[in-house]
Amino acid sequence: MPLLLLPPPPPPPPARVLAELVPPRADGAETDWAGAAKGAPLPGREVQVSGAAELSAGPDRARVTIRLRSQKAEASAARSSVTRRLDYIAQAARQRGGGLPSEENVTVTKNFSRIDNAYKMEAEVCITFSNFEKMQDVCNFLVEKLDSSVIISPPHFYHTVETIDNLRRQVCLAAIGSAQQKAQEVCRLFGQSLGKPLLIREEEMKEWEGHLESPITNPSDSLSLQQRLQRATVYVSSKMFAVFEIKGEKRKHPALLNMN
Repeated sequence: MPLLLLPPPPPPPPARVLAELVPPRADGAETDWAGAAKGAPLPGREVQVSGAAELSAGPDRARVTIRLRSQKAEASAARSSVTRRLDYIAQAARQRGGGLPSEENVTVTKNFSRIDNAYKMEAEVCITFSNFEKMQDVCNFLVEKLDSSVIISPPHFYHTVETIDNLRRQVCLAAIGSAQQKAQEVCRLFGQSLGKPLLIREEEMKEWEGHLESPITNPSDSLSLQQRLQRATVYVSSKMFAVFEIKGEKRKHPALLNMN
């Protein structure tokens, strides 16, 4: 039987150092923190770890734009027609939207012009909602009750500045917590106690809208409400590098732990 020669197995992938226990230096030299953050050996009784986290937040505001117009032979008739429907929109928002939104959440612009022998009155109302169910109820009601001269745009979902800032803080704290938990487990494995943090550094933070694994490619005008919410969802990821002090008796030999 002929001898079948098999190719040598591929080399194993390089290991990522996610936690490292480092021995103390005898010369008492100052720690090179910059080199530690880049992966260089760090002297001293410390444990180096990295932590990562990813969080998301759906939009907490929606802006709806309502456009209406009227063209009449008399100026007063055009104004009256638009004003009457503006009052109707305000009443619907008050009754079905849980109260009329505050002034800073409602903007009304009007434009009056003359076309040949007629007068044209146009108005645009922008209402910001924090309750999406009530927003949808108000929009459906207006579509049903008002004629085709009233155009309601699809809602534009977005986040307040406070929501984004809070999400960034939360993902940062979650990444730090992940690093701390990893350091505690490493110290426990070697019979040591975790001390105070000596260095905490954010290595990377990313933000994006919509889920990367299932992007929505439909035109914006044809999106459903749930698709609009998904597209407006913000994701934030953070990677942290941390160095913690190690408590407990010194070991006779330096310990180094690589975790794949």
